[in-house]
Amino acid sequence: MNTSHKRGMAGACVAMSIVGTLTAVSATISGYPVFGGQAVRYAVAALVLLAVARFAGGPARRPAARDWLLLAALAATGLVAFNVCIVAATRDTSPATIGTVIAAVPVVLAVVGPLLDGRRPAPAIIVAACVVTAGAGLANGLGSGSARGLLLSLGALAGEVCFSLLAVPLLPRIGPLRVSAYSAALAAPMLLAVGLAADGTGLLPVPTPGELAGFAYLTIVVTTIAFLLWYDAIGRLGADRAGLFAGMIPVSAVVTTVVLGIDRPEPADLAGAALVAAGVVVGLRARVSPREPAPGEPVTCDPAPIGIARGSA
Repeated sequence: MNTSHKRGMAGACVAMSIVGTLTAVSATISGYPVFGGQAVRYAVAALVLLAVARFAGGPARRPAARDWLLLAALAATGLVAFNVCIVAATRDTSPATIGTVIAAVPVVLAVVGPLLDGRRPAPAIIVAACVVTAGAGLANGLGSGSARGLLLSLGALAGEVCFSLLAVPLLPRIGPLRVSAYSAALAAPMLLAVGLAADGTGLLPVPTPGELAGFAYLTIVVTTIAFLLWYDAIGRLGADRAGLFAGMIPVSAVVTTVVLGIDRPEPADLAGAALVAAGVVVGLRARVSPREPAPGEPVTCDPAPIGIARGSA
């Protein structure tokens, strides 16, 4: 296991753990119009990321027309549609049900990610992803709800999958920093339009000090830092292996509620965390098939795991 692989593992773990804190922090902004708040969150995050990109220097790597289409699709599905489905689903089903459905992300990425990269899905990673999903579902409490709530939860799952898979072809060309910045910038006006339709002119009231602190955390930590770490991890590990760490979201949510004194973990929470840990370990130890060469592409020997051979650039 080389340094790049280790950095990818650490980045994915930290990124998904950060996302797991979102549930507890979101309680501080529960009274603020959702879509207006999210629009401001992504707009400010985009400005921060673009400033960092300018400070970092290096080649500009401007997106081509095809890249802009992918970025727009990523923003529309992975950011806007995801938020819309989550908000709508909470009116028809429990947060536990939504979390359990979204916990299927590792399974979807374990199957679809390699296929999009021209590789065969690794059976061991699929099994590991199923274990992670079972653990995440257990930690979420499984939940219940209506058919409409389930469909909206599946829409949120699709958005979460698109957030990772649509970035895969972009990362080698423009890098994780600009993928994060441009997608956030494109999502802001889309969410603003949704907010105008949902809340009218009251979509951007003056926030209270508590709401301002909550938005600051969501903007800098959950959006700016977590986005960068996650996209960097996908580039190093591949979407299938990085996706295993999505199981850290409910585990982190449980830990956050304990740290903040909101709740205490139940035996199911601890059992779910153990399953997630076991699934991640099994998946990261699995070997994967090399990428299928495109027609006319020279065939090369690539026997090493994806995180070492193809994710270390």
